[in-house]
Parts: sequence; structure tokens; C-alpha cells
Amino acid sequence: MGKKKTLKRINVFLGAIVLIFVVLIVRVSYLQLIETEHYRTLARENTLRLITIPAPRGEIFDRHGTKLVGNRPLYTVSLVNLGQTRDELEPVVEKLSVILDRTPEELWEAIAKQSPRRYEPIRLARDVPLEIVSRIEEQQLDDLLRSVVIDLEPMREYPFGSTLAHVLGYVREIQPEQLERHREDGYRMGDAFGQAGLENTQERMLRGIKGARQVEVDAYARPVRSLGIKDPVPGNDLILTIDLKVQLAAEEALAWAVAEAQKMGNSDSQAASAVVIDVRTGEILALASYPAYDPSVFAGDLSPAQAHALMNAPDQPFLNRAIQSAYPPGSTFKMVVGAAALETGKIDQQFTVFCPGYFYHERRYNCWNPAGHGTVDLVKGLQVSCNTYFWTVGLKTGPEIMARFAREFGLGERTGIELPGEVAGVVPTAEYKRRVVQAELDRRFGPQFEAVEERYRTKVAMATGEARDQLQKEKQQELARIQAQYDRYAWDLVWRDYDTLNMAIGQGIHSYTPLQLANYVAAIANGGKLYRPYLVQRIVAPDGTIVKEFGPELRHRVPVSEEHLALIREGMFRVNQPGGTAYGSFYDFPLPTAGKTGTAEVLHKNNHALFVGFAPYEEAEIAVAVVVEHGGQGSRIAAPVARRIMDAYFGFLTEDEEEADQTSESRGVAPARIEPRPRVSEPEGPRESPTGSTEPETGAGSPGNEYLLSPPAGEPVTSAEEAVTGTHNPGET
Repeated sequence: MGKKKTLKRINVFLGAIVLIFVVLIVRVSYLQLIETEHYRTLARENTLRLITIPAPRGEIFDRHGTKLVGNRPLYTVSLVNLGQTRDELEPVVEKLSVILDRTPEELWEAIAKQSPRRYEPIRLARDVPLEIVSRIEEQQLDDLLRSVVIDLEPMREYPFGSTLAHVLGYVREIQPEQLERHREDGYRMGDAFGQAGLENTQERMLRGIKGARQVEVDAYARPVRSLGIKDPVPGNDLILTIDLKVQLAAEEALAWAVAEAQKMGNSDSQAASAVVIDVRTGEILALASYPAYDPSVFAGDLSPAQAHALMNAPDQPFLNRAIQSAYPPGSTFKMVVGAAALETGKIDQQFTVFCPGYFYHERRYNCWNPAGHGTVDLVKGLQVSCNTYFWTVGLKTGPEIMARFAREFGLGERTGIELPGEVAGVVPTAEYKRRVVQAELDRRFGPQFEAVEERYRTKVAMATGEARDQLQKEKQQELARIQAQYDRYAWDLVWRDYDTLNMAIGQGIHSYTPLQLANYVAAIANGGKLYRPYLVQRIVAPDGTIVKEFGPELRHRVPVSEEHLALIREGMFRVNQPGGTAYGSFYDFPLPTAGKTGTAEVLHKNNHALFVGFAPYEEAEIAVAVVVEHGGQGSRIAAPVARRIMDAYFGFLTEDEEEADQTSESRGVAPARIEPRPRVSEPEGPRESPTGSTEPETGAGSPGNEYLLSPPAGEPVTSAEEAVTGTHNPGET
């Protein structure tokens, strides 16, 4: 019986073995006979590697074909991923750190960040000098550096340095959050990506298509031979509306204006901006923001510490003040007031006001000229910037109508320019003021109320009887004192007449970008057509074919009659004539021009200087807006900047100036000088100065505008809280 059981077990065991061999034979036969081609292909492909080749980005040119952004080849040092362990890479990294003058930690960080596939290069250094490249090549015979490769890559080149930096932007290695958003577009860590300006908004057009090199490798993933190259396709080129000569003149003039303002004692003046628009199309001929930065600093390797220092510089060179900063317009807003009053019938062309040097409405408000302007109509009111006239007209018109026409002219809303981070600004309204004031009241008094509650909470809980009642009484007295202060300032939650007076002369809680101001003046100059400003004329493929072309885009027509616009243009024309506030800058200009100076008050700081204008007066071609932060008077600081810009556009530079400009351009830098215009020997027109206070008559502790209602210089306004606190978020730049 035992022998039979043993034989049975042996037979089962042998059967299992036979079955296993049958399964193996069947599987091997299947793989060998049926799947032969599939696995042969896999084995062959396992010996091949595709190495990507970066594509040159498209180049950028001005309207006349001058190259603004190009590419130049640079050497990169990379470490090929051969599957080495950290211990195997340790001596390689140590040796490279000495050659490249980098710390081992920096190299390890680069290796950890990229983590590519096997045989993919890990870029360790870009824009490596030729002498270092030579040292590496000399030592590559050493087996230690066999996995180190040197390649040529295209690098962004900005021949004019910081010129147009805020328009062009800069390129840097794609950031993790950007990679997450664009991974499906074929980006990988280490790829270049536009970080600001047109480099960012036109990234898809500029980036090009990567090429690839096919390499055969051995069993150890070492290269054996190259099997071919697919050339990369360069990106598309951009042809801009920018006129480089006008841009250089604008940037040079802004630098002069800031320096001149500081000489005049306005130490707060650190920044400025200017915009030039073709009034016939909306093309931007110049868009300047001072100070600027050099985009080429991002072309090479930049450590996080260096990048942080640049991005957080106190003068904010990365802030595009032409579109990302909003300012009170000062007297440059008076054309809106005139248009609103005329168009709604609040005044007619014959309406006049007598200015004795002040305006009385429940209290006295001093006009900027204490001697007064006499009898003033709209044309003279613009010419001499009479506050008394516009206070009168503003009260007759009302804040709602003035706000409506401000929006009709495009103020307080984004223009749609193809640059990132544009802010909308603010048109004053009762609701906006209420939110601003309420936010400030909560910020100022909220912590005081909370502190009293916290201080008495434990005391009252632990007390009993009369002591508890006494503590409750003391608490209510303290809260009442704070509430009394709160109520005094809460008086200003409601729109008051002084807000209307402020609004009528461009003070208070207005905030508009220089681009909006330029576009609004362009609409006055061209008969009421409000265009969308644009920077890109054409997108051109590498073979020269036009991918896309852009032209004028009419947003809408401003509902102001040509008769009324002509009257406003005449007033602006008189501004640059004898007796006008900008005559000192335009008295000898060969063409008739029109303009408006502005001086915008800023709480506890020097005033902003503004000028807007257009030329020629009869057949306008360009509109200009200039803002010099804390520069003082618009007639003294901002108007000369506009004059210099118009000189450049119309070709009225002197021979010496032209020669200096050409020399500077040939060196790839903007000219660094501007000479102030000589003063006319006869008495000039009056210069605009800061207006008298338009807050209610206040005594110590009485309600008034003691908190900030207008945005700080250089800071965009996107919410009520930001208008008060001065914090802002200019967008991804």
C-alpha cells in the first residue's frame, strides 16, 4: 500500500514537471515564432537615444527693421545621465566644481532638479567661457570626465541693453509652476521660457520647434555612433510698432527728468514713464519706464540669491510703470470735465467764470494763481489750468457724469495691450470711496476695539460683584472713546462736495496708467476714435512668410461731438502758446502742438509731474503722456520730456544731438544726456503749481482726508484695500 502511494506521488510530480516544460516550450515558441519582429524592434530601439536640440527663438525688430532681440551661440556644460550612483558621480562633481568655479552643492542641486532619462544631458552651466571649455576638453581623455559633454546653444542677446526692457521682457529657465501649466506643450525642465514682456505673451510664437540627434549606445549606455540629426526649426520673428529712435529719446529724457527733479530738491523722485501712440492707428511708438533692467543678465546662469536681489531692488526696475502703475492725473483730467459738461449741456461754449484767485463753496478753495485769472472760458481754463473754472464746472456736471465720460475715454479700464500685468486704475465713485474709507477705518480702529475687549475679558471673568460692574463700566468708557474717534472719521464714508471738487481737477482717488492717459489724448486728437493700443505689427515665419498681421482695432467712438472736441483741442493748443503753462518748453518748436500740464498731489510726498499732448495740432500724428513720480510741477519737469520726444519723432534734433544719438546707438546703449530748453527772454506763461487743499475746513481732530485715498507712486491699484495699504500684485511678469 505504501509503495503504491509513493509511485502515485512520483507520477504526479513527473506530470507537473512535464506540464511546466510544455508551458515553457509553448511560450518560447510563441515569442520566437509569433512575436519575433516585435521584440527584435524593442531590442534595436534599446540601443538608440534621442537627444533634443534647442531651437533658436524668434528675433524681434522695430518698425524700421532694427534688431532689438537676437540670438548668439553659447557653450553649455552638461553631465550625461549614464545611470551612475551618487558615489560614482562624487569625484566628477568635485572636479567640475573646481573647473567651473561652482560649489559642489550648486552642481548637485542642478542634477537633482533635472533628473532626466538615461543618457539625457543634465545642464550644469551655461554661457561658459572658451578657456573653461578648453580645459574640460583637454581633460575629457580622462575616463573620469567621459560623461561630460559640451554643446552650443542659442542664447538671447539684447543689443541695446536695458532699452525697451519692459516691452521685450526676458527669458529664463522655465519655473516649476510654469512647467506644470505647460507640460502638455512639450516643455521640460531646463527649457527656456519667456518670463516678462513680449517674451512672455508671445512665447508660443517665439519658441520654435526642438530638433533631435539620434545616437546609438552600447550595453553600458555609452555612445557608439551618431545616426542622424533632425534640425530644429527657429521661432517666428516679431516686427513691432516701436520706433527705436523715439524710444531712445524717451528713455534718455526720463533719466534726465528724474535727475533734474532731484536737483530741484524733489528727493523722492526716483522713477518716471512715457508713452507715445500713433493717434491714427493705436500703434505704440515708444513705451518707456525708468528705471529699467538689463534683460541679458538672465541669459547666463543666475543664482537664486542674485535673482532675488534683482527682483526686490528698492527702485523696482522690473515694474513697468507705463502699464502697471496708476497715478492721479492732476489737471490732465480737465479735458474730460470739459467734454462731459459740454456734451450734457451743463455748459455751452460761451460759458465763463470769473476767477479772483479762489473759489468759495461752504469754504474758500485757493486757485493755484493767487492773483486770479479773471474771466475764464473753457479754452482759457485749459490754457492757464484755472482750478476755479473747473471747480465750478465740476459741481455743475456732477461726479456720475464725469465718471461716465472718463470711462468713455478709456480711463479706469485695461487697454488690452499685449503685455502682462496691465492694471485698470480707478475712476472715482461714491461706492469705491466708501469701500476705501471703510477698509482704512477697519484697519485703524479694528485692532483698538479688539485690544480693549481682550484686555477686559479675563479681568471681568475673574471679578465679582461691584468690582465686576466697575470693570464693565471702564471697558464701555474706553470703547466709547474709540467709537467717538471712529465716528468722526466715518463722516467721510459718504461722497461729499469736496470729493467732486477734487475729482474735477484730477486729484483724490483717481488713478490711471500713463498708457491710458496717452490713449485718451489720442482720442481727443483724432476726433473721438478710441483704438486698442498694440505693439506687434507682424509675426513672420523663418522663411519670410507672414504668419499673422495686426492693424488698427477701434474699440469704440467717444460720444463727444466734433465741435466740442475741436474746442478742447483749441484749449490744449493754447497751453503750448504764450500764456500757456507749457509755453516754456514749446515756444520754439517748429510745428504747432497741443498739450496739458498736470501736477498731482500725493499725501506726505512731493507731487507727481505730468504732461499729455499731441502733434501736429492741425493733423495729429502722435499723442504723448509723461509722468515723473514726485517730480514737482508738470510744466517744469514733464513737458520738457514730451518736447524731447517730439523732437526725435519729427526729426528736429540738432546736428550735434543726432551725432551723439547715432554714436550711442552704434554702441548699443541709449544716449545719457539731455539739455534743458533755453528759456524765452520775455515773461513765460504761468506755471502750474499744486492746488490748495480741497478737503473740508478742518481743525485739530476734525474729520478730513488724513488717510491715503490716492495710490502711492509706482503702485498699481486693483482694490480698495490696495489703495489704502499700498500693497499690490502687478501680475506674472
